[in-house]
Amino acid sequence: MIDLARIGSLAVEVMLPLSLLVAAGGLWPRWFPDTPVEWLRNQLSRLTMYLFYPAILFSVAMVTPISRELLAVPLVTALAAGVGGLCAWALLYRTRFGARLPRRTRAVLVIGAMFGNTFNIGVPVLLFLHGEGALRYAVFNDMLMVMPLVWSLGVWICTRLGVDRPEAAPAQGHAPRPNVFTVMMSMPPIWAFIAGATLQQTGLVYEPVVSAARMIGQPTIPVMLFVLGLTIPWHALTPKREVLAATAIKLLVVPVVAWALGPLFFAAPGDAQYSATVLAAVPGMLTLLMLADRFDLDAPEAALFIGWSTIVFWLTLPVLLGLGVVR
Repeated sequence: MIDLARIGSLAVEVMLPLSLLVAAGGLWPRWFPDTPVEWLRNQLSRLTMYLFYPAILFSVAMVTPISRELLAVPLVTALAAGVGGLCAWALLYRTRFGARLPRRTRAVLVIGAMFGNTFNIGVPVLLFLHGEGALRYAVFNDMLMVMPLVWSLGVWICTRLGVDRPEAAPAQGHAPRPNVFTVMMSMPPIWAFIAGATLQQTGLVYEPVVSAARMIGQPTIPVMLFVLGLTIPWHALTPKREVLAATAIKLLVVPVVAWALGPLFFAAPGDAQYSATVLAAVPGMLTLLMLADRFDLDAPEAALFIGWSTIVFWLTLPVLLGLGVVR
């Protein structure tokens, strides 16, 4: 039986504030026309990446014991993302549906169908459904699945599937594939997570430091949702069939696959299994636009996918909740 009261509470407590933050970002350039949008978006993203996000990762990793159940969450979401990527690749590269699309457009949509905004949107939903303890699932999923796969498999898709002649990509002016280890180790969130996890494993946990880091990290989600609003191309939000197809794969196929895989990796149904499904169900990630810019892919299409997947997510989430796929 569909719990309409719970869906209503989800709409008011989670969907409404998140939507208002995104809308504020979208309306900001209209309210203040002199705003340098690109500069503002870049600076807020840097502030989050170098300060807010590392702080919240450190605070969570410092107090979270590592368990088999915890590690199963990124494993399940990675497998589900892989299935989503294969579906998008088959549709866009092996059928007439995507035959007329440039490869730089198809590659963006394949990556979009795989990886979601698991922290900035996934965390508020997880906290509503499973309480404060579920934050650890999003943190470990970001660090052990999203970041490693985006900067390895995701980069491979950009540099191989996103150009007409992969072997000639550097000569054509495309950015060469970076060293994955170098990229990963240059990111402050990685070091913050490693530091927190090391202190937890050695028993050197000091609660006042945890509280201080948690306070510093609190702006992470509001700021990035505001940035999301700045990123979505509201003036050109025209539905395209390839974007909607990739959106359907990301928001319906990927979470259903995670839901189906759950019993294979979790001893009993619980917060970890359900959290994996929630993290698989979230819309496209903002990093997709960064990849598109860095590897000369279709950035407008990336922004369009982020926008449509975010909008449609508010429709698919209640459906998945009503069907019991998300709990």
